[in-house]
Amino acid sequence: MSKARIVICLLRNDLRLHDNEVFYWAERNAEYIVPIYCFDPRHYMGTYKYNLPKTGPFRLRFLLDCVKDLRSSLLKRGSNLLVRRGKPEEVVADLIKQLGSVSAVAFHEEVASEELNVEKGVKDVCAQMKVKVHACWGSTLYHRDDLPFHYVSRLPDVYTQFRKAVETQSRVRPVLPSPEQLKPLPSGLEEGPIPSAEDLEQMEAVMDPRSAFPCSGGESQALARLKHYFWDTDAVATYKETRNGLIGVDYSTKFAPWLAMGCISPRYIYEQIKKYESDRTANQSTYWVIFELLWRDYFKFVGVKYGDRLFHVKGLQDKSVPWKTDKKLFNAWKEGCTGVPFVDANMRELALTGFMSNRGRQNVASFLTKDLGLDWRMGAEWFEYLLIDHDVCSNYGNWLYSAGIGNDPRENRKFNMVKQGLDYDSNGDYVRLWVPELQGIRGGDVHTPWTLSSSSLSHAQVSLNETYPSPVVIAPEWSRHANKKPSGAGPSTRGKKGPSHTPKQHRDRGIDFYFSKGKNL
Repeated sequence: MSKARIVICLLRNDLRLHDNEVFYWAERNAEYIVPIYCFDPRHYMGTYKYNLPKTGPFRLRFLLDCVKDLRSSLLKRGSNLLVRRGKPEEVVADLIKQLGSVSAVAFHEEVASEELNVEKGVKDVCAQMKVKVHACWGSTLYHRDDLPFHYVSRLPDVYTQFRKAVETQSRVRPVLPSPEQLKPLPSGLEEGPIPSAEDLEQMEAVMDPRSAFPCSGGESQALARLKHYFWDTDAVATYKETRNGLIGVDYSTKFAPWLAMGCISPRYIYEQIKKYESDRTANQSTYWVIFELLWRDYFKFVGVKYGDRLFHVKGLQDKSVPWKTDKKLFNAWKEGCTGVPFVDANMRELALTGFMSNRGRQNVASFLTKDLGLDWRMGAEWFEYLLIDHDVCSNYGNWLYSAGIGNDPRENRKFNMVKQGLDYDSNGDYVRLWVPELQGIRGGDVHTPWTLSSSSLSHAQVSLNETYPSPVVIAPEWSRHANKKPSGAGPSTRGKKGPSHTPKQHRDRGIDFYFSKGKNL
């Protein structure tokens, strides 16, 4: 009698049932399926260059939610999720020995070197034990094999060229259905406990009521978020106008954390956008969601093309820049104590919630690299630590752009912190929300407390260098906008919960960070 065919499904950043080729393939090629997630100890050590913590409390809490949610979904379908603590390649080797009749190990391929090293370890184990490997590609909107470039080495170095090529010459593959029932696990396997943050020697996350992302991890939450943003509120129909917001949950899709963990498929989002456009409305906003998914794709494929150069100090252009590593300046930046309120508000939001708006990320990255002249990797590794939605290719790719050493040769985009603050937080509500020591300063004046008279500061109960720091740096171009502030008398353009107002002159810029050649941002 032949041995039962067992397939181990090694799950990493693909914590979902819908549009998951690993499950889809295993269902058709096994009698027993063993879904497993490993808490890899390497994820809870230090970052590569500056030894910052690698996984922060908010992402860990979100990940634990994702794992719990997937286990619950699998249990409803006659399966379960095995959870282990250990290196995946070692856990898989032990499991193959324990089961004795494993025919294949299936997993989704990743891009960056640490993840690729895990895959190599798993493949080596499987080769030694004569077990087949089935590797899938499922993290992008457009499949790697469907790109209109025969070799990834021919991937354009300008996003717009990539976007136009895939939009005209490629197609998005259809979504694979969620299995209603899954093949069972073989008998005798312990499911394994889902660890706590304490078990992993990490800090517990503390919820902040001001958070723009007060959401839980997991596929069911991701699908509920899409339903809310598309079908329940029609918020997607105004996404392009509101996406540069700063306060509240619904100014943007907030899909990124679920995309990073693989709780929602980019192809499913695309399918739902197309359905929404067919059933309700198609406009620039609905297209812009796809536009952003394509940016995410692009950074993944840039990671495939350039490999570890994504992490090199000289970037993709092999360009030497005399970066500083001033710890005092870096600490002021990461703690939100630079004396530049728009920067500080964003950095405090990140530290206290694990989230920061797209607008904020562009500004604080520009400030670190262009105003402070600090090594961009310090910023990238701090983001890697804290962001709930950390995606290695998007994070490091964006930081390379900020530093002017990305693959697009157009560079020297420097953001004007005062102008940006006044453009996107004109009445100062966002700054006052996160920098409460400045709450006494009304209106747009809150963006430049160092320009206020001593009597104005005294009236606002602000004392520079005592209750709030003086700026660690003042760029000369800021003064052009410091005197154009709106008065503090008018109503705010943003409610604390409502979508944010985007200035009319900015609505059609696209992602100006990447496209504008001008320096007056």
